[in-house]
Order: sequence, then structure tokens, then C-alpha cells
Amino acid sequence: MDKLYSPATAKMIMNKYGFRTSKSLGQNFLTDRNIVDIIIRGAGIEEGDLVIEVGPGMGVLTASAAEKARRVIGIEIDENLISVLKETLKEYDNVRIIHGDFLKMDLGELIREVQKEAGEAEKGNRGSFTGVKIIGNLPYYITSPIIMKVLEEHAYGALGIQSLTVMIQKEVADRIRAVPGTKAYGALSVAVQYYCAVETVTVVSKEVFTPKPKVDSAVLRLSMREEPPVKLLDPAVFFAVVKAGFGQRRKTLLNSLTGLNGMDKQQIQSLLERAGIDPGRRAETLDLQEFAAIANLVGICS
Repeated sequence: MDKLYSPATAKMIMNKYGFRTSKSLGQNFLTDRNIVDIIIRGAGIEEGDLVIEVGPGMGVLTASAAEKARRVIGIEIDENLISVLKETLKEYDNVRIIHGDFLKMDLGELIREVQKEAGEAEKGNRGSFTGVKIIGNLPYYITSPIIMKVLEEHAYGALGIQSLTVMIQKEVADRIRAVPGTKAYGALSVAVQYYCAVETVTVVSKEVFTPKPKVDSAVLRLSMREEPPVKLLDPAVFFAVVKAGFGQRRKTLLNSLTGLNGMDKQQIQSLLERAGIDPGRRAETLDLQEFAAIANLVGICS
């Protein structure tokens, strides 16, 4: 796979197959071996793992994952890349490429199907794989939907996924790992941190991609929590509170939450005071525990 680790060779392969990158699909291919190695190490891939890759592109990450994992499944939406992947990955018999839209796939069904193909016993979704790990160089325009799909479908163990290691736009990475009281902190920060422990693997310069994007990237490892960090009566209410709170960032909690579950301003003020939270605060100042306190009272009072 060293042949892919240069912009010139990547362009040569694209020319061979008449492939042109698509701006609408956010295609920027990684061509730096050192960064690939850092991503694979950061993902913690082990010999017995099942690895699912979102958007394998030309197969650079895929090949490196295949050298470590038991089985690698790559899901590629661009039909024009399938023939490229068949060539670049032909030496790896533990790789399967699926042409499809990751956002429309049933991850649980896919994992069970791979188990059967591998002859695994049906003992939970992991079978005898040591773990299920997801990796990907994600298109900037659908980063959040992809991440939230994995977290929500996994939902504390349902799919046996251990981690999600992704390269994303640095600005989005900053939002995901942001803490309360910062400008970057928002609904995405709260949602991801509810499901995962967030670790920055590395920051990646825009210079190591073909074609070169306009901004730098970062690699995050999102390790699935075994237990929620807060106790919730109803997670749906929790996320409704978060969405309402950040829906109008400049408004106070008293104003942004009024109308939630049919509650009027007086009820919201009383509820916030019961939670020990100043109604004049804004959502960006609340941590997960405070959002949980509000959500649990909303569930009781409404």
C-alpha cells in the first residue's frame, strides 16, 4: 500500500480509472503514511477485531486496518471508487467493500451478517470478535449525522461497539470536546460526551490530502461509555432540553425552555429554581449534571 502514500501516485490511480473527486461528497484523500499509522494506533485495533470503515476512499486506511484486524468492512457511497478499491485492496482477503450509504444502513443487521459470514456463534452482537471498532475519514458536511447515528444505534452496548475513531474538520472536533462556558460548547458537545469519553489522537494538516481541503483536520477517538455519566428518567427529554437550550444560544434558560413540554414561563422558572439553577443562565454554561437535573424535573412536572 506504500504506492498510495503520495499525491502523485494517488492522482495516477485516479486518472487510470477516470475518477474525479466529488465536492458534493466531500472527497479528500489522505496520502501520508505517518498519519495513517497514527490513526490506526489511535483506534487501538487488535487482531481479533471487526473494523467497520465509513468511506474507504482509495483504501489507504482500509489496508492498514486489514493488517491488524480479523475482518474489515468498508462502506463506500461512491460507485466510481469500487473498481479502484478492488485493485488497491486485492491482496487482503479479510476485507469486504460494500457499495452503499452508511447513514441508511442498519448497523446491527450488518454486524450480525458479518458474524454469520465469519462462522461466528450467535452470542450477542460481537460473537467471538474481540471488539467492534469504527473508523473513517469523514466528509465534513455529514460528520455530525454519521457520529450521532453510531452513538444512538449503539446506545450503551446494543451493538457491542467499543470505539469510533474518526478524522474530521478541526472546528467540529473542537466543538465535540468543548467544555461548558466556551464558545465551541453546544448540543453536539453534550450529546457526544453523554455517550463517549473523547480523546484527541492528533491534529492533521490540510497539506496531506489530495485534493487539499481548505481547513485542517483532527482525529478523535470516541470510546463508548459502559454506563451513562448521568442518571436520566427519560433520555428523550434530556435531549429535548439540550436542543431547546441551545436552539437560541443568546437567550436565558428561562426564555429558551419556555414552551418545552407545554410548560409556561412561570413553571420553567419554578423548575429551574428547584434544580438550583439560576433562570438567567444560558445553556452554554451548564454541564451534563445540570442538564440532567432539569430534564428529570421536566419529566416529573410536565
